[in-house]
Formats: sequence, structure tokens, C-alpha cells
Amino acid sequence: MKSVALTAYPRTLARRTGVKKLRAAGRVPAVIYGRLNQPQNLELNVKDIENLIHHSVSENVLVDLSVNGDPKPKRLALVQEVQHHVLSGEVLHVDLHEVAEDEKVTIMVPVETTGEAAGVKTGGGVLEHVLFKIKARALPKDLPEVITVDVSHLEIGQSIHLGEIRPPAGVEILGDKKVSVLSVAAPITEAEEAAALEAAGTPLAEPEVLKEKKDEEAAGEGADKGAEKGAPKAADKGAAKAADKGADKGADKAADKGEKKAEKK
Repeated sequence: MKSVALTAYPRTLARRTGVKKLRAAGRVPAVIYGRLNQPQNLELNVKDIENLIHHSVSENVLVDLSVNGDPKPKRLALVQEVQHHVLSGEVLHVDLHEVAEDEKVTIMVPVETTGEAAGVKTGGGVLEHVLFKIKARALPKDLPEVITVDVSHLEIGQSIHLGEIRPPAGVEILGDKKVSVLSVAAPITEAEEAAALEAAGTPLAEPEVLKEKKDEEAAGEGADKGAEKGAPKAADKGAAKAADKGADKGADKAADKGEKKAEKK
């Protein structure tokens, strides 16, 4: 991987107000990390980092970093992460990882294909990318930007596994060698596609059943509550009627006794 020159400046402004002033001046905040050095806050020119990203083949970029006022003339670093604004896409922050020329580093490398698979060309199959990136380890200068794999010999049902990929010189591919990276799948028939669409569009009946059960339970609970409320009211009404009847009978008996005593006298 060829390194690209990039100039950075020590960052003195911090917090939100400082970052706003920084971006207004046409620069973006950055941080450089390293195994042997403490993290350092930097700032980069927006145009420099945008041009760097625009002209890079992949997201893996190796830079010869020159920090203004730094005693080291150049520092070798990998662009670890670039944060973009969700809507505008403008660069918001850059993370750099300082590396040593004589120490191997591990990165994720994109996989690209060359040629047209025989199973796709003659059999109507579909080329599937099982892995879009694979893990590779090498010295910084030997790191590949992408790994290209020839798929022209693949027939339907065949795959290229991780152990079958030949990396560039000085590069080691890491991971399970039996894992499929690329494969050619059989074409989907119209009947299978229609069945899949029908299955995807068929609503599930289970939520309706659950809803009915909930409605029934709610109705049962309402009936029980109504019965509980009605029972005390009925009891109160019955007691009141019985009391009225008892009072009326008592009054009638008392009146009869009084009349009989008056007749005897």
C-alpha cells in the first residue's frame, strides 16, 4: 500500500465551541493513537482529507503524517475511521492509528471479483458474496487496498473458501480456512419466487386469535365485576324490602291489639 502525504496541526481548541470555530475555519478535528505514544489531538484541512478519501481505492489509507511543530519529520499512520454527517456527508472527525514500518498490522480488506462465473454465464446462477471483507496481516507498506479473486471457473453450487484465496506477497489472510467467501447459487424459479412473495405477504393469524382471547377475557372480567357489583345492591334492596314489610306487619299487629283492648273496656 502506497503512503500518501498528509499535513496536520496540533489542536488547541476543544469542546463544542472550539470545534465549531475549527470547522468554520475549514478544518476538522482529528486524533492520532499509537501503541508507543499517548493520543494527540490534531486538526486537518477539510479539503486535504476529502481529496484523500475521494482518490483512495478503499477505506484503508496509509499516510505519511507531518505534524506542524512536531520534532518527528513524518509519522506513518493508517486512517482508522472517518465520521461523516448523516445528512450532508461532510467530514466531522478523523481517527488515525500510528504504526511502525517494521511491525505487522491487521486490517479488514475488501474483496473484489474479476471475471464472470461460468455458472452465472451459462446456467443463470447468482454470484453471492458471503464475505465482503476478510482479515489480513502484513507490514504497513505490504498491506493491500483490496484483494481480487477470480471467479470465472465457478459453476452452480461451487464456492471459493478463505483458504483458497492467494494473497499478495507478504500478506497473511487470517480466519477459518473453510469459510466460504464467494459462491454461485442456483437460479430461483418463478414458482419459488411467487411462493416466497406469497409467504411474505400472508398475514399471520396468531395476533387475531390472541386479540379474541383478550377480548373474551376482558368480557368475562366485566361480567364478574358486574355480578360482584350487582350482588351487594340486590342484597341491600332485599334487606330494605324485608325491613319495610317487617315494620308494616309490626304496626298492623300493634294497632289490632290496641283496638281489642279498647273493646274489652
